[in-house]
Amino acid sequence: MTPAAASAKPPGRPRAGIDAAVFAATLGTVHELGYAGATMDRIAAAAGVAKTTLYRRWPSKGALITDCLVDAFGPAPLKGVSRDEDLTSSIRWIAAKIGNPGVGAAFAGVFVDAVHDPALREILSTRLQDPYRIALQDALGESEDRVLLFVDIVVGTLLHRMGMTGAPMVEADVTALVEMVLRYFGRPRGGHDSTNRR
Repeated sequence: MTPAAASAKPPGRPRAGIDAAVFAATLGTVHELGYAGATMDRIAAAAGVAKTTLYRRWPSKGALITDCLVDAFGPAPLKGVSRDEDLTSSIRWIAAKIGNPGVGAAFAGVFVDAVHDPALREILSTRLQDPYRIALQDALGESEDRVLLFVDIVVGTLLHRMGMTGAPMVEADVTALVEMVLRYFGRPRGGHDSTNRR
């Protein structure tokens, strides 16, 4: 081995690889220990990285949880075929994601933390809520206020059920939620069909 080869540092993991490991460790730790028990120390240990690695990427646990949720949810399933289909698929997608191990607890926990933390509320708004709000506004042709009401009703209902029972909403109740939401949001005000307005 040449001196140059001997002194060369092995390449570190790419950022995407570290992020994936951290996000998986975050949800796993929340699922196992609860939101409060999922400290940055424990998440770092589960991910096999130093705590300083976490803080270089995320200034707080709330920021980490927010980016973890963005990663867990992925893009909204908005196909643009019809308004009712976009609403239905969005509700079922949110329900399924919240039912995944660790996701519902992480979602609820970071919201509670944000009640008394304006900086975290800003992170949640800009990184998590705004991209989905904008996508829904575009797909549904609705105002910001109406889309925010849709999000409040759906996410609030699903998280409430998870918090009160410790389990995700069952399929029959998700179907009932879809039917109730479609009665109010399924047709544009003043409109006569359920086609998307793009």
